[in-house]
Amino acid sequence: MADVPEPDISPELFAALAADPLAAQLGIVLEQVSPGYARATMTVGPAHLNAAGTAHGGATMALLDVVHAAVSNSHGTLAVAQDVHTEFLSPGRPGDVLVAEGTEVHRSARTAVYRIEARASDHRLVATALARVFRLGTPWEVAGEDDVVAMSAPPPVPPTMQLPQVEAPLPTPGEGTNPSGELPPPDELR
Repeated sequence: MADVPEPDISPELFAALAADPLAAQLGIVLEQVSPGYARATMTVGPAHLNAAGTAHGGATMALLDVVHAAVSNSHGTLAVAQDVHTEFLSPGRPGDVLVAEGTEVHRSARTAVYRIEARASDHRLVATALARVFRLGTPWEVAGEDDVVAMSAPPPVPPTMQLPQVEAPLPTPGEGTNPSGELPPPDELR
């Protein structure tokens, strides 16, 4: 998307922004956060697929939202989402590594707007979002590497709540469930 304009944020703020239980369950990895920029990745696996065999819109949107949260809080001021408009442009395929990057479009004392794009390994634009936040004016409190106090930052995901890795094959339609025959390959779904 754009060059990273400033050095990365502090390790303490990064740790606070990366402490996202849903992201952990979905295998979303926050890779980099700088003021006004964030990047995360997600490998499309069996648990991320919809009935058509492509990346579920909810999984793709979760990746965009993790980046939205990181980029909008990258200045150290607590920000909460007000609106996210997403366009799904190309299907994510099983095995694709989706890379989402978010950049700041506009920021004032109370609101900010961000553009987030998710691309597949082959550089296809899978989804794009334009997102707005309300900036609460409350600074993130990061005391130190071992003591992150990030405005109610979520605790680590307990093992009992973690989704197991699913390595099962995709289900096939039963008799009578798809009268037109086999599903076309994902690229032909339009």
